[in-house]
Amino acid sequence: MKNIQLATVGGGCFWCTEAVFQEVNGVEKVVSGYSGGTVPGHPTYREICSGLTGHAEVIQISFDADILSYQDLLVIFMTTHDPTTLNRQGADKGTQYRSVIYYHNEAQKEIAEVVLTEVAPYYENDIVTEISALEPFYEAEKEHQNYYRDNQTQGYCSFVITPKLAKLRQLHADKLKA
Repeated sequence: MKNIQLATVGGGCFWCTEAVFQEVNGVEKVVSGYSGGTVPGHPTYREICSGLTGHAEVIQISFDADILSYQDLLVIFMTTHDPTTLNRQGADKGTQYRSVIYYHNEAQKEIAEVVLTEVAPYYENDIVTEISALEPFYEAEKEHQNYYRDNQTQGYCSFVITPKLAKLRQLHADKLKA
């Protein structure tokens, strides 16, 4: 029987983080969505992009903890985006692109704090990744699910996501699906 757990993280555009974790061994499912906002109701992509709802673009990862530990998942997360830029990843700017770990329980919170401390020496600048209790998660619209897989030749995918996947393959080859 599988030991399926959930992790919810945001590291800029959810198309990027989704594409990264779809390649990781032990990941069963990745859902793009929104969390952390203050506006009531199910937000839309257009509302999120305004930066006015307070939500972050996030992914919710279902993973088999017997294959991929939560700690290893967070190390992959922290090394495949820039956790030192506040409310920004590359050209994507705004609070919706913040670096965030939403923990599902106290054990995840403690592990997140340890991982941030462990990876901090590898960065020139201070890590600004937020660690917060999970707030309601809203699944993004259908066209945002499996975005990279469905749109690899699109410009953003070619110039932003493909290099992130190359970095993943270089840093974490031992953690990838066969």
